[in-house]
Amino acid sequence: MPADNLLVGLDIGTSKICAVIGEYDENDKLEITGIGKAPSTGLRQGVVINIEATMKAVTEAIEAAEMMSGREVFSVVTGIAGGHVEGINSRGVVAVAGKGREIAPEDISRVIDAAKAIVIPMDREVLHVIPQEFIVDDQGGIRDPLGMIGIRLESEVHIITGSVTSAQNLIKCVNRAGFRVDNVILQALASSKAVLRPEEKDMGVLMIDIGGGTTDVIVNYESAPYHTDVVPIGGKQITNDLSIVLKIPFDIAEKIKLESGCCYEPLVEEEDIVIPSVGGWPATYISRKKICEIIQPRVAEIFLMVKKHLERKNYLKLLNSGIVITGGGSLMPGVAQLAGEIFNLPVRIGYPAGCGGLVEEYRNPMYSTAVGLVMFTDEMREKFDKKVTLSNEINFFGRFKNWVKEFF
Repeated sequence: MPADNLLVGLDIGTSKICAVIGEYDENDKLEITGIGKAPSTGLRQGVVINIEATMKAVTEAIEAAEMMSGREVFSVVTGIAGGHVEGINSRGVVAVAGKGREIAPEDISRVIDAAKAIVIPMDREVLHVIPQEFIVDDQGGIRDPLGMIGIRLESEVHIITGSVTSAQNLIKCVNRAGFRVDNVILQALASSKAVLRPEEKDMGVLMIDIGGGTTDVIVNYESAPYHTDVVPIGGKQITNDLSIVLKIPFDIAEKIKLESGCCYEPLVEEEDIVIPSVGGWPATYISRKKICEIIQPRVAEIFLMVKKHLERKNYLKLLNSGIVITGGGSLMPGVAQLAGEIFNLPVRIGYPAGCGGLVEEYRNPMYSTAVGLVMFTDEMREKFDKKVTLSNEINFFGRFKNWVKEFF
């Protein structure tokens, strides 16, 4: 199979790097045929701090996916996250210039350009411009105004910006590992593509992706994002709390968290677990309730920070479908119950779905972003094949390719 028919999603996270390979079967249906992961030590809160370590982990993850799929990877689509990512809403207005006042693709492009004409610092770049709705002569709620008759065309858009250098460093790591970066996509957008159902996005839903160093947040309403945010707390901070309180090494604390951790006390049974001997000190015992007492406040802090940000912008009222939690942190017992108690909304755990192939292997919340990157790219290819105007959708290809040429 030609390399161009492979879709490769690369999730470069704080605690792990995941690679997912998708390809088309004889019926032109997308299937996941390879997955790979590697420990990540070169990032802190989603930002590269060690290029060499990140490069090696990228190579290891992609090689594992290549071995499983039997395909060779040349290019990838990677995700971006971190505290530098910011989402803002904007509006653009233009006069319809088409013949007979019929709205043409050029009018839609102009109104999107008008909406994204905002002032941003020199060290930031527009990553995505996503239309929320169009308004034709004060008639709102229009998703596609193409072909309509009107005099005044307005657009409400969600603009996502990020640090220029953060994106460049991601690209440099992947390039030095021997792969080309076709595009960089916000991780929250990719995860939501993999785990959210269309009806949830239409009615209003909050997705919380709990990663190793950060927690990504996105609110979808009427099938468009209205709020994106990043909370600078993730699974590593929970492990660090256990390490400090129990006075044990980080790796042992991580093992205890994964094997015995729970973040909702009513679910915890009375049971003691063994803390292995460290540095000549004898092994000791600790109750699972004590571990929960350490973990639960930190997980609750994540949810309370998200809730506070949503309350400030009055977005809680949009969440008619409730909350979907995904990412590696969502696997901890009690996460859904704790979130439901804090938000007083229905909560479910988000598993990536929608593709065939290695269903059991990739249907894990830790692969949500990587699978979403593949699905996202597949959707955009379909749009291009149907010759849909790029500015109707997300500002997608080209920007980061120019960076690659300039810097590498």
